[in-house]
Amino acid sequence: MFLNNPLLEKLKKTLHDKLPQVEGIVKGNEKGFGFLDVDAQTSYFIPPNDMKKVMHGDKIAARIQVEKNREIAKPERLIEPFLNTFIGKIEIKKNNIFILPDYPLLKELILCHFDKNSSHNFKTGDWVVAQLIMHGLQREKKFRAKIIKFIIEENSFLVPWKVSLSRHNLNMNEPKLYPKEIIFDQSSDRKDLTHLDFITIDSLNTKDIDDALFIKKEKNNNISLFVAIADPTSYFSKNSNTDKIALERGFTNYLPGFNIPMLPRTLSEDLCSLKPNVKRPALVCRIVVNNQGDILYEKIFFFLAWIKSKAKLVYEDVSDWLENIGSWQPQTDAIGNQILLLNHFSKIRTIWRNTHALIFKERAEYKFNISDNGEILNISRNYRRIAHKIIEEAMISANSCSAKILSEKLGFGIYNVHSGFDPINAKNVAEILLHYNITITEKEITTLSGFCKLHRILNKLSNNYISNRIRRLQSFGEIATIPNPHFGLGLKSYATWTSPIRKYSDIINHRFLKAIIQNKKVIKPNSSITSKISDCRRKNRMSERDVEDWLYTIFLNQTKYKKSIFDAEVIDITRGGIRAKIIENGANIFIPMPFLHKNRNELVCNQEKGIINIMNKIAYRLSDIIKVKLREIRIRSRSIIAIPIELS
Repeated sequence: MFLNNPLLEKLKKTLHDKLPQVEGIVKGNEKGFGFLDVDAQTSYFIPPNDMKKVMHGDKIAARIQVEKNREIAKPERLIEPFLNTFIGKIEIKKNNIFILPDYPLLKELILCHFDKNSSHNFKTGDWVVAQLIMHGLQREKKFRAKIIKFIIEENSFLVPWKVSLSRHNLNMNEPKLYPKEIIFDQSSDRKDLTHLDFITIDSLNTKDIDDALFIKKEKNNNISLFVAIADPTSYFSKNSNTDKIALERGFTNYLPGFNIPMLPRTLSEDLCSLKPNVKRPALVCRIVVNNQGDILYEKIFFFLAWIKSKAKLVYEDVSDWLENIGSWQPQTDAIGNQILLLNHFSKIRTIWRNTHALIFKERAEYKFNISDNGEILNISRNYRRIAHKIIEEAMISANSCSAKILSEKLGFGIYNVHSGFDPINAKNVAEILLHYNITITEKEITTLSGFCKLHRILNKLSNNYISNRIRRLQSFGEIATIPNPHFGLGLKSYATWTSPIRKYSDIINHRFLKAIIQNKKVIKPNSSITSKISDCRRKNRMSERDVEDWLYTIFLNQTKYKKSIFDAEVIDITRGGIRAKIIENGANIFIPMPFLHKNRNELVCNQEKGIINIMNKIAYRLSDIIKVKLREIRIRSRSIIAIPIELS
C-alpha cells in the first residue's frame, strides 16, 4: 500500500532535508572506511559502502545522520574532486582497460576510455597519464577516466624518473635547439683577459661550467678576485624561442643519475661552458677584499670580457692537495698559486661571515651512484670540503655584490629574500629560549642583526634539539623583485647571477647588469615572473624528492638491508609517529606510533615541542639518534616503515 506512495516520498525528502549538511575533505583509510574532516576539531565517520562513492582527498557536501548512536556522514554532492589529471598504472581485465591511480589510499580500479586511433597497444603495468571524466557522486554514480598519454612500460628502469617528471608536468628531454636564433652578439665591448690564469673547480663530470676565478694580491695587501660567469645571453635574445623555453623551465633539473638542462646542451655544455683552453665570453665582477675579509663595495666593478680558463680542476683533487693528501698536483706553479690565494680568500671571508653574517651548518649530502642501465650501485655520503667552500665563498661574495649594484643603480632585480621569523613565531622562539635561560626579545630576533645573534648563540649552545625546534619556526625563502634582507645568510640583500646556464632568474639579472654596464634602460619585472620561477623551483624539488623516495625503496628492498640495523636521526614527530633519516644513506623512514610502545594510553605525543613521552618520561625527541630496523618497504607508496631497536 506504501509502495511508490507520493506522500511517503515527500515525507522522506522532508526528513532528509532537515538533516544537517556539512562540507569537508574526505580522508581515506586502508581498511576501506573513511572520515569527513570538516575542520581541525570536527570529523565524521564514512562507512565503507559510502566510501565507494568518493575518493580520498575529495571535497564534498554530506548529510549527517545518526546510526547506532554514532554520527555518520552520507556523501551527497561533489564540490571539488581530488583527482583531475593524474598518473596511474593500467590493468586489463576481460578486455576492459582499468587504471589504478598512483596514490596509496586509492585502491579501486577505474574503468578507462582511450582514443581508438592511438597507436599504442596498452598492456597491464603500463604507466599513463589519465583524466577523470566521471565521478561516483555525479549522475551515473560511477568513476570513469580517459587515457591522455602513455608514459612508460612497467619493466623499464627509467620508470622512477619518467613517472615523477610526468606527475609534476615537467620536461623529460633537453630543449629544442633553434640554430637560427643562436647568433653571438658582437656589438658589446669586451676586455681581453685571456692572458690571466682563470681556473674552474667543479665535479669531475660537470660539463655545464658556468664560473671561473682569477685572484691576485695587490700592493696594499688587498685581494682582487675576478669572478667570470658564462654569458649565454650574448647568444640568444629576450623573447626568442630559446628564451621563452628557458623561462618555462626555470632551472636545470638535477635528478639522481642525470640532469635535464634549462638550455639546449649545445649552449649549456659547449658554446657557453667555460671549458679549459677555449676563449669564451663572460660577464665579470671584480671584488676587492681587505685583510679582515671586508668587501670594499665602492670598488665593485662589473664588465664584459673574454677569458680562457687555464685548467678544469676537480673538488676532490684541489681539496686533497690543500690537505696534503693524495698524489694530485697542479699542472703549473701559477695554477697552484691561484689555489693557495683562493684558499686564503675563502678563509678570511668565512671568518668575516662568522662574525658579521652567518655561515652554513655542515650537513651530509647523499649521492646515488647509478649505472648506465639504471642499477643503483651505492649511495655515498659526502661533506663539503675545502674546495667546495672556496667556490661557495666566491659565489656568495659575487651575489652580494650584484645585489648591491642592482639595488643602487636600478632599485630592482631578482632577489633571494628570507624574512627570518614572523611576529608570532618570534614570540614562540623567545619563550622557548627562556626555558634555557637565554634572554633575547622577540623584537630583537625580527631584525637582521638580532637573527644573526640568535644563531651564533645556538651555535655555541650546540644543542641540536633546540636548534631544530627553532629552525622549524623560521619562514621560508622567497624570490622578490625588490631588495630585502636574506636572514638565512645574514646579508642585507642577495641577488644571484652566477648560474645563468642553469637558472633563468640569473639570466634576468645578467641582462640587468649588462644594461647598467651599457647604460641602457630596463623595465622592472612584474610579480608573475617571480611566481613562475618559484613554481618551477617547487616542481623541480618535488620531482627530485619523488625520484629519491622511489630509488630508496628499490635500494633498501634488497635482502641484505632487510635485517640491518641503522642509526637514524629524528627529523619530525607527528600524531601518527616519527619521521627519521637514516644517517648512513639519507633515506627517510617512518615509525608508526604502535611500534613505539605497546600501550598507546601510556604514550603522549607533543608535536609542538617535538617530544614523545612514555609513562611520563621523554622517550623520543627531535634530533635524537635512534637505532632502527626496517619493517616494511612499500614500493607502491614509495615509503619505508621502520621499528626502533633502542635509544642510542
